Amino acid sequence: MAAPRFAFRVDAVDGKARTGMIAMRRGEIRTPAFMPVGTAATVKAMKPETVRATGADILLGNTYHLMLRPGADRVARLGGLHTFMNWHRPILTDSGGYQVMSLAALRKLTEDGVEFRSHIDGARHMLSPERSMEIQRLLGSDIVMAFDECPRADRPRDEIAASMELSMRWARRSRDAFDHGGEHAQGAALFGIQQGALDEDLRRISAEKLIDIGFDGYAVGGLAVGEGQDAMFATLDFAPDMLPQDRPRYLMGVGKPDDLVGAVERGIDMFDCVLPTRSGRNGQAFTWNGPLNLRNARHAEDSTPLDPRCACPVCANYSRAYLHHLHKAGEILGAMLTTEHNLAFYQQLMAAMRGAIADGAFARFAADFRRDYLG
Repeated sequence: MAAPRFAFRVDAVDGKARTGMIAMRRGEIRTPAFMPVGTAATVKAMKPETVRATGADILLGNTYHLMLRPGADRVARLGGLHTFMNWHRPILTDSGGYQVMSLAALRKLTEDGVEFRSHIDGARHMLSPERSMEIQRLLGSDIVMAFDECPRADRPRDEIAASMELSMRWARRSRDAFDHGGEHAQGAALFGIQQGALDEDLRRISAEKLIDIGFDGYAVGGLAVGEGQDAMFATLDFAPDMLPQDRPRYLMGVGKPDDLVGAVERGIDMFDCVLPTRSGRNGQAFTWNGPLNLRNARHAEDSTPLDPRCACPVCANYSRAYLHHLHKAGEILGAMLTTEHNLAFYQQLMAAMRGAIADGAFARFAADFRRDYLG
């Protein structure tokens, strides 16, 4: 029997937390799921097979970065993103909207889309819902994100409302353009993105409009953009409940380990974040007892592993003292090993949450996690 284009099931629920499975043609995705970020067709400092060995079922690729370099048409000519980067499981691609807003120079926002200059070479580009769908189709994305705008949460309410309404019009155009994608549309999925910043009424309007359009999954966008954890959690207390129970809910760009636990408590199924890889390159390791700064002198003669509770190859084979030396010496291996550990830790955390939900013990797990992690 052929694998489905996209199917989601919930296997267990504990409070609002839920565990289940997304089935797609390139493989199954266990939820709650954490997606390592492969910005430019690579998870920095990692080989794809090593990323898979940490437990990752799916990666995220960045439409904005890949359209600028090496170019979506080139990736398509070379067999698509999966072949190009040697990752043959599902890939989710973002729409490019957030990066345009945060990275590009000389942006001009119109109803049609966003005209901008590349942060790499200053070349002019236009990104619209239709162009975003085309680029994600050329890349061969399995989960395509609708094109949206992501304003800061501290903007005036009328600006946030206008931005949300624009994103909903773009969501409809994204749906139409995706559906005209021929063979790719027959094998891929499309997610809509709820906007509205911290405003409950705007979030509800956004959710209603997205549900009316109809998507395979729904993202909670516009969070983790500087509003702080308390405000994010306050929004997640209501925002996921506005989205369909029978579809996955994806919190974009989150986050720290304690963010993940708090968001799963509130009904989120999918996450992505650069934090474990970026931190790994900068000498920060995540452990069950909180983050460690490996550049700190107290690790210089510490022969213990990064985390005695971690089952990854880094913790089995290397000491804190050695990793301290690598980071102090600027050796590339330091970034590689710490990144591998961080990604493995994140996947162990997701697996532990899935198990706790299945056992009906998530509240106890979350309390124990916070006790150990936050001290």
